[in-house]
Amino acid sequence: MNPAGLLEVTAVRRVTPRTVRVTFTGDGLAELEPWPDQQLKLLFPPPGHPVRLPAAEDDVLRWYQAYLAIPEAERPVMRSYTVRSRNGDTIDVDFVLHTGPAGPATAWAARAAVGDVLGRYGPDPAYRRPLPTADTLLCAGDETAIPAVASLLSEVDNALVFLEVADAAEEQPLPGVHWLHRDGAEHGSRLLEAVRGAALPAGSVAAWLAGEASTVRALRRHLVGERGFAKSDIEFTGYWRRKLAQDDAPTPEDLADAAEKLGDSAGWNGS
Repeated sequence: MNPAGLLEVTAVRRVTPRTVRVTFTGDGLAELEPWPDQQLKLLFPPPGHPVRLPAAEDDVLRWYQAYLAIPEAERPVMRSYTVRSRNGDTIDVDFVLHTGPAGPATAWAARAAVGDVLGRYGPDPAYRRPLPTADTLLCAGDETAIPAVASLLSEVDNALVFLEVADAAEEQPLPGVHWLHRDGAEHGSRLLEAVRGAALPAGSVAAWLAGEASTVRALRRHLVGERGFAKSDIEFTGYWRRKLAQDDAPTPEDLADAAEKLGDSAGWNGS
């Protein structure tokens, strides 16, 4: 399968007050092998320009170099998203409409319409991560983690799941999830409180954490420092950063997280 191509919008629907689900079709999607937590890069065209794809390259580094070679005024903005579900030659992607000034992805999703076109890179099997072999998978995240958690729940028999959302209207129909409502509280505070107070089941437990980067970092420190988790038993991703955009330079904490993930690339179950 060609790792890059165009996506055309075939449907747009609001699944919660703050979540827009967009259905895309495109060449190569029918041959896409599914796996849990399947991520891809979406390329959003700059204002006044159609989406422009880099020259075709099978190697991700050469593809990225070709992407950077596009003149800045015509270069699409690239953001990472998780496939919510797929059906034949279509995929669904959920966009969370964050409050405050809208970034390019949020602004696009708020006005998305049938016929709109984006670019994509992936999903690339090179970035597929193995599922844990533990008896129980502890999942914790915010609304940006819901698509990945939904795919994980379709593959994992025993999961303990905590998801923090803005309020009750943001819940989605997922089995066995402990929903946590901010209701005006600081982002991540309800999630941290719930995980710190959770009674973990007997047997081996691995963890999957995703959402706002500083919250993910705090959760991971709790599990390692207070619960005795091995670092290799925790898969973690900071999807977004409070007060920072993906285009902003990485913080020292971001760089440390990235270095540790690369160090654990042999597998998060220690294999």
